[in-house]
Amino acid sequence: MGVTGPNTILVTGSDGFIGRQLVSTLRESGRAVLEFDRKQGDIATFDFSGLQVSHIIHLASMVYVPLSWENPAPFYRTNVMGTVNILDYCRKTGCRLTYVSSYIYGTPRYLPVDELHPVDPGSPYNHSKFMAEEACRFYASTFGVPVVVFRPVNIYGPGQRSDFLIPFIIGQVTDPAVPEVTVMDLRPRRDYLYISDFTDALIRSIGMEGFHVFNLGSGQSVSVEEIITTVMETSGITKPFKASGKERPNEIWDVFADIRKYSEASGWKPLTPFREGIRHCLSEHPQKT
Repeated sequence: MGVTGPNTILVTGSDGFIGRQLVSTLRESGRAVLEFDRKQGDIATFDFSGLQVSHIIHLASMVYVPLSWENPAPFYRTNVMGTVNILDYCRKTGCRLTYVSSYIYGTPRYLPVDELHPVDPGSPYNHSKFMAEEACRFYASTFGVPVVVFRPVNIYGPGQRSDFLIPFIIGQVTDPAVPEVTVMDLRPRRDYLYISDFTDALIRSIGMEGFHVFNLGSGQSVSVEEIITTVMETSGITKPFKASGKERPNEIWDVFADIRKYSEASGWKPLTPFREGIRHCLSEHPQKT
């Protein structure tokens, strides 16, 4: 895994969309970083005892919601027991932890959604992340492990997998072989946070004491239709677009996060307007001819 030391930061899930950008940003700032990815073993059973690190940013998880309905057990194994394994290392060594959870509130009862909103995990994936949060809470209160839990809404940016909504739309808009853009529904609204703003939030949590839960987002929502029109306006490409008419069960029509708690605690705030983020995504998207 590389050389460790008392000021080293361990990033799990370092080979993922967020992990790659986080590791790069940390190293650019001069921090010593140790990486753990899926090629190095099963995070639920991996022996971390030989490492000497001061803070862990725990990103490693199974993330694909539809697959969690088809085969839930691996999600609980990786997301819950993997987190418990990390927590136990922290218990034994005094290491601090930043745990990246997910949006676990279900259909909003009010907007914006703050950290006091009732939780309602809507899938095995979300439930596994909530159970991992509860393990964090227990280790913090019982063993004194310092833990920061983040509940992000939607992260986007260059390098994201093509099956996520924004790169899926960009792929259709920029592909000359695609005559029109098709999505399931134009109406749902989501809160989209640009990747560099998210990694900044993660880095600011390094060294925090106690137990904290923070929502992360941009603080505003954007509809699917608005994503399409923004991509077209920014790229200079115009195409017809439509919804396929397949409404998802239990669709959440609008959600955006109340981000004041973390902003007040750390001075963090999102700096990338949505249109600028889309411009960055387009600039690094391979153009088809």
